[in-house]
Amino acid sequence: MTAPRPPAQSPPSAAVLLVPGCAGVLALGCLASVLASGSVQRPVALAFGSLVVLGELTRRPGAEAREAAPLGAAGALAYALLQDVAGQPAHHGVTQTVTVVLAASLLGSVPYVARGSGPVLDHLARRVLAVGFAAVCFRPLSNQGAFDDWSGPAAALLLVALLALTTLCDAVLAAAPAHARTGWPFGPLLREELRGMVGITSAVCATGAVMALAVSVAGLWALPVFCVPLLLAQLSYRRYAAVRATYRQTIASLARATEIAGYTPAGHARRVASLGVAVGRDLGLSGAELTVLEYAALMHDIGQLSLVDPVPAGATAELPVTEQRRIALLGGAVVRQTGVDAAVAVVVERQADPCREQPVAARIVRVVNAYEEKARDAGPGGALAALEELRLAAAGDYAPEVVEALARVLARSSLSEPAAG
Repeated sequence: MTAPRPPAQSPPSAAVLLVPGCAGVLALGCLASVLASGSVQRPVALAFGSLVVLGELTRRPGAEAREAAPLGAAGALAYALLQDVAGQPAHHGVTQTVTVVLAASLLGSVPYVARGSGPVLDHLARRVLAVGFAAVCFRPLSNQGAFDDWSGPAAALLLVALLALTTLCDAVLAAAPAHARTGWPFGPLLREELRGMVGITSAVCATGAVMALAVSVAGLWALPVFCVPLLLAQLSYRRYAAVRATYRQTIASLARATEIAGYTPAGHARRVASLGVAVGRDLGLSGAELTVLEYAALMHDIGQLSLVDPVPAGATAELPVTEQRRIALLGGAVVRQTGVDAAVAVVVERQADPCREQPVAARIVRVVNAYEEKARDAGPGGALAALEELRLAAAGDYAPEVVEALARVLARSSLSEPAAG
């Protein structure tokens, strides 16, 4: 089924390619400069380049850029902010910094490209631009001796301030292409990137700053010493990510129980979850809120397993309100017994409450579920008719702000095709 999608809402390709394009121009310019003028302090460049290569080789494929290669990111930032090497001034400039980081990142990405485990373009583009930003802020002044008298807490605070600015730059580099590609509001995307950087990115920045300070005092031997803790942290994060992936797969399997039992059409829960998350992003929900929303949407119909007689086609939106609430409470009870986060159970339980009394996630689940049920089998034009029906519903049935967010998502996304089971 095809929903209305005005051509004017299609993502502008030029904006999507802006970040890779800028990174490519910067990389080519820096490479040409280094080839023309030569490199300096090659052992230092080789040591930090090897660290970046190691970080890339041990990165987790498929992870977000900030989580993929923390060791490589820390090494690259440390090289950009390196002031001395065992008491001797570091002389490499912006162009050599970017060239070394780019060459090492490309070398470390070869196995992933060969196996088709990419994509690596966005990852490399953000790495080049973020490191270039840090180097432009620090290297010219450092090479001119502007920071020679900075020591102790002052030097540490300087590095922390520069790393904070670099983190903000990286967040903008992540949010801007996502905004251009999806049309989601830029502000919430930027806030979400900054929230996500509180954890692993803070560790990366702290390690990069400590590496730069340690090499200034102890020389290049400090690098392997500081590699070990970050490698161990990366290993722990891999295990955590594996557990999180298994947890999500378990929830998805539970959600399919209603489909297997014939209570709901095939793919209904998945479609409601996908469209619900898109609506949540449009409304500016955080990452944790989106996770709760996704899990609740996947399991929103699980209460139907407690019914003696299945609801025809699982269309609970057409039932009396009292029956909808009974099924929702049954579903919440099932969710609580599975050990899933209690916040998910609350959303499932309250999806049939009056919209003003519902949490935002429950409002979204209710609207998206009703839209999917109404549009699913309505034939050509059914998506538009379903949306108008939601808009014209009695006050209190569906939250108007959620219905309008749904309309915006449908106008720009292929998620507007709730295929029939």
